[in-house]
Amino acid sequence: MPEMPEVETVRRTLKQLVVGKTIQQVEIRWSNIIKKPEQAEQFADALVGETIHDVLRRGKFLIFALDHYSLVSHLRMEGKYRLHEDGEQEEPHTHILFTFTDGSQLRYRDVRKFGTMHLFERGKEHDSLPLSQLGPEPFSEDFSLEYVKSKLKKTERNIKAVLLDQKVFVGLGNIYVDEALFRAGIHPERKANSLSEEEIKILHKEIISTLKEAVDKGGSTVRSYVNSQGQAGTFQETHFVYGRKGEPCKHCGELIIKIRTAGRGTHICPNCQPLSPR
Repeated sequence: MPEMPEVETVRRTLKQLVVGKTIQQVEIRWSNIIKKPEQAEQFADALVGETIHDVLRRGKFLIFALDHYSLVSHLRMEGKYRLHEDGEQEEPHTHILFTFTDGSQLRYRDVRKFGTMHLFERGKEHDSLPLSQLGPEPFSEDFSLEYVKSKLKKTERNIKAVLLDQKVFVGLGNIYVDEALFRAGIHPERKANSLSEEEIKILHKEIISTLKEAVDKGGSTVRSYVNSQGQAGTFQETHFVYGRKGEPCKHCGELIIKIRTAGRGTHICPNCQPLSPR
């Protein structure tokens, strides 16, 4: 699943490609992707004549800001947007097609069909699910050290489960939780309320720096992720633990292992991330 750095990269490339374009027609081939309104035909009809003024992001969600509506899109596992010129050959698994008045077409492809789209009156998208219960953005002032301390100190859940909870820390997924925890020297199975103030301070810093580096490198292409211009990310080339099972740790040489934590495959260095704090 694309995480915040990948979605932010998609947002930036989409903004360059589609802002200012006016929708002439919407073709829906797999209606289950449309979650609001209930009738896919209403979704398509409402968008005709709407101009895209901005492409925003909230957590892992893209938000297309239109004249009267906000289109909230979640890519889930395999969702991809690409802009095509008139007459370009269509790729397999194309489920939603937005045709613009200039003849170009924004196509949404999704091999697994898990992606979602919600349409709200503009300005009301944050009042309802899926956006209403999201935690603060890691790059925002709300994601303060005091906020992180307050959330970690009052729960006995393991630290990885807390970091994956989008109601608490929005945008973090499996890749960047593993990477941030390694950088902070924290075992993912530690109880969140067992972390010292110094460990929380380091973790807060490493979450932000890990995500910033990932955004700068266009995200991580681990399986099939590419941005809206078909370019792969490069942050995977600097992963310390994720996807490196059996390889030596870049810090100490110990072999990276893979365990299961919070229901997710989890990569750690058993030497750099001891379960009991030293």
